[in-house]
Amino acid sequence: MELGNQTVLSNFILLGFSASKDIQPFLFLAFLTVYLMSIVCNLLIIGVAYWDQKLHGPMYFFICIFSFLEICYTSVTMPRLLIDLLSNDKIIPIQFCVVQFYFLFVFGSTENFLLSSMAYDRYLAICNPLRYQSIMNGQVCLQTTAACWSIAFVSVFFLVLLISRLTFCQPAVINHFFCDLPPLLKLSCEDTFLEEIIVFLFACSIILTSLLLTIVSYVFILSTILKIPSTKGRKKAFSTCASHFSVVTILYGTVIFIYVRPSVSYPMNVNKVMAVFNTVVTPLLNPLIYCLRNKEVKEALRKVMNTRRSRIDGIAYYSKSIRL
Repeated sequence: MELGNQTVLSNFILLGFSASKDIQPFLFLAFLTVYLMSIVCNLLIIGVAYWDQKLHGPMYFFICIFSFLEICYTSVTMPRLLIDLLSNDKIIPIQFCVVQFYFLFVFGSTENFLLSSMAYDRYLAICNPLRYQSIMNGQVCLQTTAACWSIAFVSVFFLVLLISRLTFCQPAVINHFFCDLPPLLKLSCEDTFLEEIIVFLFACSIILTSLLLTIVSYVFILSTILKIPSTKGRKKAFSTCASHFSVVTILYGTVIFIYVRPSVSYPMNVNKVMAVFNTVVTPLLNPLIYCLRNKEVKEALRKVMNTRRSRIDGIAYYSKSIRL
């Protein structure tokens, strides 16, 4: 189909990582290893929280939902990246590209909303401990999670409608390993100034609003912690939100750099590197942070390992007894 002197596209080509064929197998193994480790670590967090009764609280409910989101988030991009590293056919239909973009932003936006909900949960636990159990009950946790998902699904849908109205022309190459907003806007045949402004405002409303709510929660948390007279008490209170604060810093640092900017004219290679960290590395770092910086999770993991070891020793002893 022709539009003026340009050809309207029905497919894109994901450039991915334009490394030599000798390096691509090593990239494939590296990304596959990180992806599998990310899946396993996040599933481990969910399994440990389900197994240990002490972790059946609101904070760990939100952590399990967040781990599930991390699995979904990285699974939107990683399988396609792994396929592209092994195949020379890097064509992706526009429809599939839009679907990938939609779910990537849905999961990412839900994570942002959920992180602000987790910050509010920590605020209640530290600043209003006597009413914490009555306010943050199971029903409220479910309603909060449902609200995070619903707002993300609806709000990102309007972005998809906006992108779907654009006409894309040659060259058909997306300088990325997934269908992200900046390279998609660059491929449009039309002037995308209005779309860039709308995308920027959308990113600000989703990312900065949830970040602001998180910051406000932590301001109240820190002010309450500093009023605790004992050093041991302050350390214990701070340890309950240290993991969440670390995850917030890593996640918001990358997404703000990629999306909260007044222009999409920055080099795509820079965005690509940051996107690797955001979609590949961060989903692995987050469960490790919750394991290494959370005393209760570490104790639960020790219990799981000790129980598993005891079962293995019991089976080995029973087998030995039968042979004797």
